[in-house]
Amino acid sequence: MGHRALVAYERPDHLYDLRYSHWGGDDLALATSLTRETPLARGTVDSDVLADAVSLERVLSDYLDPCVHEALYLVTEDFAVTPYRVCWLEWGDGREEGRGAIVRVDPGSDDLALRTWFRATKTAMADIVEMGALSRRAAQSYLEARVCEDEDGRPYTYGTDPDDDPNRRRIDARDYWPEE
Repeated sequence: MGHRALVAYERPDHLYDLRYSHWGGDDLALATSLTRETPLARGTVDSDVLADAVSLERVLSDYLDPCVHEALYLVTEDFAVTPYRVCWLEWGDGREEGRGAIVRVDPGSDDLALRTWFRATKTAMADIVEMGALSRRAAQSYLEARVCEDEDGRPYTYGTDPDDDPNRRRIDARDYWPEE
C-alpha cells in the first residue's frame, strides 16, 4: 500500500518541481533525510519529475490528492524541509472525495499526536453521522473547522479549478507558505 507523499522542490522562480515518494509519508522521515547531499533521500523519492514549474496553489488543487497522499514536503533551494501531514476531510462513501487540509507538523511525537487526534475526531464524527445526529455536510464542516482552529490547518479542494469552487478562498500561496 505504501505511505505516499509529494515532495515539492522550490525553484529560483518560486515555483516547484514535484516528485513522488511511495514511502515518504511514513513517520515523516523525509524531513531529515532530504539534504543537498541526498536530494532524493537515497532513492526514497523517485527521480522522475511528476510536474515542473508548479505554483503551490496548483500543488494542492491538481496534485495532492488527500485520499491518496499522507504527506507533503516543501524543500527550499537551500534544502530546508518543511513537512505537512495531509488530512482527508471526507468519507469514502462514493460522494465527493477531494476536500483535504494540510497541517505543519514535526516528525515524532507531534506527528503521532496529530494523526491520533485526527483519526479519533474523524471517527467520532462518522459515528455521529451514522446515528443521524448530524448531516454529513455538518460533520465535515465541523471536522474542517477543528483542523483549522485546533491544528492551524489549511484546507483545500483537490481536483477542481480554483475558479470553479465557490467555497474556496482565494489565497496567494506565496503569501501563505511557509510562515517560519
